[in-house]
Amino acid sequence: MDKPLLVFDGDCGFCRRWVERWRASTKGRVDYRPYQTEAARHPELPLERFQASVQWFGVDGLRAQGAEAVFRLLAQVPGRRGWLWCYRRLPGFSALSEAAYRFVASRRALFSRLDRWLWGSSTQPAEYRAGFWLMLRLLGLVNAAAFASLWGQAAGLWGPRGILPAAPWLAAVRGALGERAYALLPSLFWLSASSLALEAACGLGVALGLLAALGLAVGPALLGSWALYLSFLSIGREFLSYQWDMLLVEATFLAVLSAPWRWKPELSRWKPPASGVWLTRLLLFRLVFESGCVKLMSGDPSWRSLSALVYHYQTQPLPTWPAWYAHLLPLWAQKLSCALMFAVELGAPWLIWLPRRARLLGGALIAGLMALIAATGNYCFFNALTVLLCLSLVDDQTLGSWASRLIPPPEAEAAPRRWARPLFALLALMALLQVSGFSGALRPPRALEELLSPLAPLRLVNGYGLFAVMTTERLEIEIEGSRDGRRWRPYRFKWKPDDPARRPRFVEPFQPRLDWQMWFAALGSCRENPWFVSLLVRLLQGSPPVLSLLGENPFPKRPPRYVRSTLYRYRFTEPGQSGWWLRRKLGPYCPTLSLSPGAPGFDRMAR
Repeated sequence: MDKPLLVFDGDCGFCRRWVERWRASTKGRVDYRPYQTEAARHPELPLERFQASVQWFGVDGLRAQGAEAVFRLLAQVPGRRGWLWCYRRLPGFSALSEAAYRFVASRRALFSRLDRWLWGSSTQPAEYRAGFWLMLRLLGLVNAAAFASLWGQAAGLWGPRGILPAAPWLAAVRGALGERAYALLPSLFWLSASSLALEAACGLGVALGLLAALGLAVGPALLGSWALYLSFLSIGREFLSYQWDMLLVEATFLAVLSAPWRWKPELSRWKPPASGVWLTRLLLFRLVFESGCVKLMSGDPSWRSLSALVYHYQTQPLPTWPAWYAHLLPLWAQKLSCALMFAVELGAPWLIWLPRRARLLGGALIAGLMALIAATGNYCFFNALTVLLCLSLVDDQTLGSWASRLIPPPEAEAAPRRWARPLFALLALMALLQVSGFSGALRPPRALEELLSPLAPLRLVNGYGLFAVMTTERLEIEIEGSRDGRRWRPYRFKWKPDDPARRPRFVEPFQPRLDWQMWFAALGSCRENPWFVSLLVRLLQGSPPVLSLLGENPFPKRPPRYVRSTLYRYRFTEPGQSGWWLRRKLGPYCPTLSLSPGAPGFDRMAR
């Protein structure tokens, strides 16, 4: 016998389906025969033994049955020897696995129906070429949208005349930290942080993203996108510290390791590495599950009482007009919606690890939740990015004929990507440590934390968890300018609520960074947000890049002499009332500022 042999029950449909799956996985390394024709060749074994479980006959004469036979079979598949190692060396594993095998074998009819529901009728190993290829190209499109969003804002946020100029800040960091600054803030903008350099980087990012979206040089294009966006993250500070920014960087780097690298990929010879598929799913799991956990772990009473959505629609940073209607839902509907949200965030991620149909159900639930979030709030590219990560759950069999339209059938087995294996292993270790640290179940050894700490600035693995604490009231800051200190005219923003009569609008996947940060500023004080003082100074200077971030400049010819800011409380109108918002003045947010020496409050705020 030159090959190992697995003998099974040929009259059992459940057994036949699994043998066909194993046959496809072992690729000719193992022979399979039904006991109805093979048992006569082994008279030393009773017939009842063949009927009770599968039998393994090794080329070295070793025999096994039940769970051990299955694990010896799986050991013939590259990358699956771990099951046999656990069976032979992990205390209690062999007894538990044999008990589970006997339980299933004695209830084959039940598990045959369950098998058909979970896996479907196909017995071929799942392939993820088409769905993953589509995910890579859409990820390029999301990167292009992210850079396009920054393109018109970068000079006003980080340019020399922007709110938080990058060049002097980088110089100060380098002066304080020396050579360590380059490792702690990995950025191409160490070379130049001029407005031209910032805008050129955005333009290059758009081009690279579109190149990947077209399916050309996908690996190099995504690598360039990752490096450029990481460069912006290192200088972005308050304006580029959102979780979807971290998610984009992490997802893009992970995609780089799985993407084809030729200018025009030979897709018939490419398939995503199993490690890349697994780590993408782990990223999706962490993102959704941690977002559900932080809401409960924070102790916020509105989440625990399921009343958070009573406040959410009108207090979120940039609501859309459907949020006004969602806010009108009765209390029971709001609580039911909150309960369903928790069911998806805490339950659906676990379906990711189950067989095909359960996995697809989990992805559909997550995608549905993202669609509802996108309908009622503007969250940049977060929803689209999460949905495209769900494509890692979709196999080619599910796509059917669409798979062959997206990617040609394989002509040869893909060459192993050995250069990526150490990076996959490193990312897996970092992700698992992040999950264990998040849950508090296992504190990683300090030596290991110190070993991995130099990689932290690269944002390869990040923690997630949106809206841990629900904001229960909406505060907004109105900025006004004056030339004489008596007549004041308001600055209008493009997207955030200011004019109560203006309908909330859709802006995603674009993110107006200043409008978003104004929401956070209203939650604190003026002194807690020094960037806000810098904004007021730029308005007094009439900085064109900063004024371009606003919707309406009431002083188009020359800047005002004074600026002031006032805090308001906003809430949605009710049916029958005019406009979309009602607001009530609360008081000054920041003292009146002026660039003129001796103006009230300026010297004090400048210090």
